[in-house]
Amino acid sequence: MDLLVLIAKAADVCRKPLSHAVVSIDPSAPSQLDDLNVRIECRDVDGIRHPQHDLDLEIYRSGREINLMLSWSDQPERPMLWHGRHPVWMDGSLGQRTAAPEDAAPLEALGRRLRSLLHHD
Repeated sequence: MDLLVLIAKAADVCRKPLSHAVVSIDPSAPSQLDDLNVRIECRDVDGIRHPQHDLDLEIYRSGREINLMLSWSDQPERPMLWHGRHPVWMDGSLGQRTAAPEDAAPLEALGRRLRSLLHHD
C-alpha cells in the first residue's frame, strides 16, 4: 500500500470524525520512509476543509529507529510531539520538553500507530 495512503488511514482511525489526506510538503521529493515530510490535511464528514486541524509530519530514521515529529501546520505556538521509543512533547520555539496539551491523546495514538505500522514495512 502507498505510504501516504497508509498515513491517511492511520490518521482517520486516530482522529475521528475527521477525514484525512496526505500531501507532500515538497512535491519534488520522493515519498520515502528515510526522510519524509508531509502535511496531513483534515476535512469534516461533509468534506469541508479544516486547516486549523492540519498536521505536519516528519518521519526519519536514526540508526535502526524510526522517529517522527507531529506539529500543527499553522500553529507554531502549540507544542509538537516527537515520537521515538516513547512520546515527548516539546515547545516548538524553544526545543524544550513541555507538558502535553489537553488534546494530546489522538496525536499520541497516531504516533504509536504510525511507528507500529512503519516498523513492519
